[in-house]
Amino acid sequence: MIEAVSCGGLVIHRGKILLLYKNYNNRYEGWVLPKGTVEEGETHEATALREVKEESGVDGVIVEYIDKTIYSFVVPEDTVSKEVHWYLMRSESYDSKPQTEEYFRDSGYYKYHEAYHLLKFDNERYILEQGYRIYKKLKRQQKWDQ
Repeated sequence: MIEAVSCGGLVIHRGKILLLYKNYNNRYEGWVLPKGTVEEGETHEATALREVKEESGVDGVIVEYIDKTIYSFVVPEDTVSKEVHWYLMRSESYDSKPQTEEYFRDSGYYKYHEAYHLLKFDNERYILEQGYRIYKKLKRQQKWDQ
């Protein structure tokens, strides 16, 4: 078994959530949250911020840690067990630019219910639920924009 660690962000601007659309060789891959692999010597927070920037062009600001998800998938040589650490982030605009080198073909900010139904993976819907709950709590406490 190969063990891998990634980090990513649930990025929110004015109540809307950043999603990326992946399409490889004209094959639907789905809407996802930005995330990627931790590089040697990099903190989880630095990885999450770097991956959000690389994959979407968005400069996120970490607000709070959400949770981690764990899943596995099979590659030709073995099974990969992946642990992903997720951070709630805010951004200052709706501007985004998908990273075409990673086969992202579209990006944008969506209302919660739209994002929930667009997301391909259950574990990312879970992160959306948890992160959006934190976001709403911070908005009520007027701590989101601090």
